Amino acid sequence: MLKINDLIASAKSVCDRYERGRIERETVREWILRLGSYPSPHGDRVREAAEWFRAHPASEVPADVRDVDVDRLRAIFLQ
Repeated sequence: MLKINDLIASAKSVCDRYERGRIERETVREWILRLGSYPSPHGDRVREAAEWFRAHPASEVPADVRDVDVDRLRAIFLQ
């Protein structure tokens, strides 16, 4: 359970920093792609986010893609 709690705390922090423009998209992308596997439902959400960031690798993206980025990150820690 500690591993899940760490994931949730990390995802909240990364999402907040990304939303506020304090972290670059490429850093977020690298973070999500390096995450290991987690049990459901969080693991499913991590895989979905990783697939999204793999499919959209550009560091400069339009606002609508950035909004989906944030939604994918939030999905990891929202219940």
